[in-house]
Amino acid sequence: MSNVYIKEPPTDGKVLLRTTLGELDVELWPKECPLACRNFVQLCLEGFYCNTIFHRVIPDFVAQGGDPTGTGEGGESVYGQPFKDEFHQRLKFTRRGLVGMANGGEGCVNDNTSQFFFTLGRADELNEKNTLFGKVTGDTLYNLLRFNEIPTGK
Repeated sequence: MSNVYIKEPPTDGKVLLRTTLGELDVELWPKECPLACRNFVQLCLEGFYCNTIFHRVIPDFVAQGGDPTGTGEGGESVYGQPFKDEFHQRLKFTRRGLVGMANGGEGCVNDNTSQFFFTLGRADELNEKNTLFGKVTGDTLYNLLRFNEIPTGK
């Protein structure tokens, strides 16, 4: 598995998210995804994500949050409008602990706002569909794994 890390470009910048399941240390790829990283960091600095929930949790796939309404229908970017997707050939959803921008689903392009997700497992189907801009690092990855234990509805 160590060859996965070698393929990824170096990170530059960090955000510490505090959740009810514990802290998540997120390292960012601002060189590869400048719009997504600036949006995420600015929203964090403004406290936009405080007291929001992870409204969509699919075990072994993703935990999605960043919607202040908690419905999956809300959110806005710091740019005042949705921003474009950013894909990089060395960034792929190959493992758990990756951070991506959520979008409107199948066929939606360039509609990134405030919603983001963490991968809870490999998610190849998200490649070239969702912007991958960060990764959970260190021991805080164990806190991310706790999302798989959350009871979910159907």
